[in-house]
Amino acid sequence: MQKVHTAGVDWPLLEPLRPAERAELLASARTRQYERDEEVFREGDPGDSLHLVSAGRLAVRVSTPDGDTATLNVLRAGDYFGELALLRDSPVPERTASVLALEAAETVSVSGRVFHAVCARHPAVERLVATLLADRVEKLSQRLLEALYVGVDRRVCLRLLELADIYAPPPTGRRGAVIPLTQTQIADLAGATRPTVNQVLQTLAAEGVVVLGRGRMEVLDLDRLHERAIA
Repeated sequence: MQKVHTAGVDWPLLEPLRPAERAELLASARTRQYERDEEVFREGDPGDSLHLVSAGRLAVRVSTPDGDTATLNVLRAGDYFGELALLRDSPVPERTASVLALEAAETVSVSGRVFHAVCARHPAVERLVATLLADRVEKLSQRLLEALYVGVDRRVCLRLLELADIYAPPPTGRRGAVIPLTQTQIADLAGATRPTVNQVLQTLAAEGVVVLGRGRMEVLDLDRLHERAIA
């Protein structure tokens, strides 16, 4: 079993546990490392573990009715995924989404057996999981409302603000962030087509809000981006 490196990582999911209990849980976990563009698991795979993100960033993706894929979320250190399959009342729980490493990433994998044992011993953990799931449902509902009633330009700006926070540099006094995602990936997150998103990004670039590059962009003016997002 690989040693789990968790220094400096804070998982809200483990907050109900005392330090000794947290250490016991992590001692039974396994470190999983992924290269860029490597899948952690696919939608429909058997769900047998919970993953705590300890390094890197990963994308949560689902299949669309026409066979394409859509990116729902980007995860970073401190986030978690895979718990939904473990909570479903099914003989063989299945993954409801695919997870892909956007860069070199690492997770701490907790088996379903250990996860259920922790929930049995510490009901507060299961209650927290339910609360966090409710938060996710609320965010997805908000995304749906945005798709119905908010213009594409504002949706793109909202997603860029979220990504700027996820990819924010260390606290060195520098503002902004380099977002190493393609325009197609940003279009997925904004619920729009790539050509439409490209038009929005070109406008933001002309205003000096972002600088566009191949498979990446840099946010230069967070204040202006925020103004565009709430306008």
